[in-house]
Amino acid sequence: MTRSSLVLMSAASIVSLSVTAQAADRELTVLDWAGWEIDGMLQPYVDQHGQKPTFAFFADDDEAFQKVSSGFRADVVHPCAASVPRYKEAGVVEPWDISKIPEFANIPERMTKPFTNEDGVFFIPTDYAYTAVAYNADAVPAEDVASLSVFTNEKYAGRLAMPDNTDDVWSLAFLATGVTSWDNVTDEQFQAAADWLRQVHPNIRAYWADPSELSQLMASGEVQVAWSWNDPVAILQAENFPVGFNRSPAEGAATWYCGYVNIKNGPGNEDKAYDFINSLLAPTSAQPLLDAIGYASANDAAMATISEDALKAAFVDQITTTLFVQSPPTTELRERMIEEFEMIKSGF
Repeated sequence: MTRSSLVLMSAASIVSLSVTAQAADRELTVLDWAGWEIDGMLQPYVDQHGQKPTFAFFADDDEAFQKVSSGFRADVVHPCAASVPRYKEAGVVEPWDISKIPEFANIPERMTKPFTNEDGVFFIPTDYAYTAVAYNADAVPAEDVASLSVFTNEKYAGRLAMPDNTDDVWSLAFLATGVTSWDNVTDEQFQAAADWLRQVHPNIRAYWADPSELSQLMASGEVQVAWSWNDPVAILQAENFPVGFNRSPAEGAATWYCGYVNIKNGPGNEDKAYDFINSLLAPTSAQPLLDAIGYASANDAAMATISEDALKAAFVDQITTTLFVQSPPTTELRERMIEEFEMIKSGF
């Protein structure tokens, strides 16, 4: 998949997020983010089975969980770490047999430990990247995005964008108000972050739901500054748009990681679920992932095969700035964040 084809695919997926993509291997159904049928990453699976799995798509973690909890039949689902506890608490997932996943040993423990207990491992991390400040480098001076205060800068009122994503907007709000983790957040800290989001809300041109949506908003000039993932930046780079991506604002940036849960009593072939995970974690899959959407593989050994220059070009090289790690919050805090964000978007 080229990056430009990802733009077209993602745009089409917005129209049909609830519709299964072109059916392929009917013995494995993957509920995934739009644009994740990445050719190179899936090549080991295709080599084994002759075709890709069948994909269905979602726009964000909340939609994915709602689909599964409402009875959508999938074999594996691709949530980010902050959303995984909901699946476990709902009783819809079962542990993975890591003896069937050879590359699991190359995933750093910091990513796997939160999802490992006496019953097993409930989440296989596969990818990570950042949420930081994307901007039009021709129109926005670098000093204007040196701080997250750019989102309250009237100079950019109506030309700002944020993800329509609970975890991302709250990590931004907490960072902007001096909190670098949502572990043990106090009521006062939560209220300060909510007040900041309400202050920023009138300045927002769009809460983007899909990487292609944000890339189009920025390419058109409607949006000049955004709280963005790596993939809209990758899309814009591929189109030779002068995009900057500041992962080192004064207050810090966010980092997150995502992966797959194994749905209990999935309709497909369980062995193929492992073949799929092994395909994504294969050392040969790291470069296609980086090329397609600018993400890093959770397989450290695979990432070690990629040059430092390539990592820097994709903005996944190591940085020393303060990072808000979007690890799993408590269920209570996450529900509170979801409810408050919906109120803020509605103008309350």
